[in-house]
Amino acid sequence: MTSQPPPANAVYKPPNSNPVPEGIAAAPDGNLWFTERGGNNVGRITVTGTVTEFAIPSSGSAPSGIAAGSDGNVWFTEDDVNKIGRVTPAGTVTEYSVPTFQGLDYAGNSITAGPDGAIWFTEGQANKIGRLGTGFTEYALPSGAQPEAYAGSNGIAAGPDGALWFTEYPNTIGRITTSGTVTQFTTPTANSYPAGIAVGPDGALWFAEANANNIARISTSGTITEFAVPTPNAEPMSIALGPDGALWFTERYADKIGRITTSGVLTEYPITLSPYGYPTGLAVGPDDALWWADDGNQIIGRQLTH
Repeated sequence: MTSQPPPANAVYKPPNSNPVPEGIAAAPDGNLWFTERGGNNVGRITVTGTVTEFAIPSSGSAPSGIAAGSDGNVWFTEDDVNKIGRVTPAGTVTEYSVPTFQGLDYAGNSITAGPDGAIWFTEGQANKIGRLGTGFTEYALPSGAQPEAYAGSNGIAAGPDGALWFTEYPNTIGRITTSGTVTQFTTPTANSYPAGIAVGPDGALWFAEANANNIARISTSGTITEFAVPTPNAEPMSIALGPDGALWFTERYADKIGRITTSGVLTEYPITLSPYGYPTGLAVGPDDALWWADDGNQIIGRQLTH
């Protein structure tokens, strides 16, 4: 029996009865990995839709952000137990306790691989950015803002300038060098609630403004431009660079996938295979398709970009 290619657009239900999938990321092993905030698992899904779940040792960990590391493993945040988790391609999970007490005690922390080979993550409750290399280092942020991934989106990303860029509640974009120097930039719209952030093909960072209902662009010098999402109150969340050179994003309350070109042209696509859902995390898979986590319908979805 020969293997069959996946359907163009499809949805897949994890085995757990209440998984609440949230973050999702492509990994070097050719699969996608996702967090199950309700199931207390980290899941793996092949491009043909086979799902495997791996239990997290700490109960009630509420895993959220997830990203592939430069070491070939996948790393994730455990918000409710204040830990960073690592899962190998074979499914072995290891946990590391964050030094600051309840530093991650905040829904929707995010994580990414840094240009220095370390893992960087947000600490929403502690108002810090954390780094995990051979050990932990934490960098306090100026008061008045919180680093926020906002419901599982990628709220921190390695920028094209060798620094880390992250989103902060309620209306700030932050930049931190690998040596810990922090710079902050205020969004034009007040209380914009910036969420997911990703590097664009134009050398800028692109991010979602969940409350302002915008997709925005910030240059590495700090100039911000905002573009309105056509559907009112869509709550754009995660954002990722697609294989077509455009930025793609989830619209949590509109149950749509959005696309924006670097010139600001916006297009929206309803998720017809899974209506009335809440798409959160988003990633581009090794098959060049979009994969997203839907914590409302409790599924993982796949959609082509062409």
